[in-house]
Amino acid sequence: MQLLFKQRLFSWFDSYDIYDRAGRTAFTVEGQLSWGHRLEIYGPAGDHLGTVKEEVLTLLPRFSLYAQGSYLGCIRKELSLFKPRFQLDCNGWQVDGDFWQWEYQVTDPAGGVVMQASKQLFHWTDTYTLDIRREADALLCLMIVLAIDAAKCSNG
Repeated sequence: MQLLFKQRLFSWFDSYDIYDRAGRTAFTVEGQLSWGHRLEIYGPAGDHLGTVKEEVLTLLPRFSLYAQGSYLGCIRKELSLFKPRFQLDCNGWQVDGDFWQWEYQVTDPAGGVVMQASKQLFHWTDTYTLDIRREADALLCLMIVLAIDAAKCSNG
């Protein structure tokens, strides 16, 4: 499954449109007024699917992931010098990024690559392509990319 993740150009809070390969809206993401980032994820029919919520008063960015009110896990940025590092406490998955912070890969130690996310250059807003192995993992993979993008924003 492939998704195109595009941040909206004009919005007060972080807002994104996520499209499938055919160009149809697969998800919409609305930023909410909150201490730290709070991103609400909706399906194409407007049904609430999940939340990515930044935990405040932490040394490095940390985000809790919720699907339909249930806690799934968290992702937190780790201190590193050259390559971005994130600790993902969910499904046993791991996140690796490249030096430029444009490419990310989520892997399952038992099953290989779950998702690859690539930032597209030369766009007015943050735009990523997400290649997801299983459609059932699309929401969680989207949450991970949203948290990484928000963490980069939090770090300036």
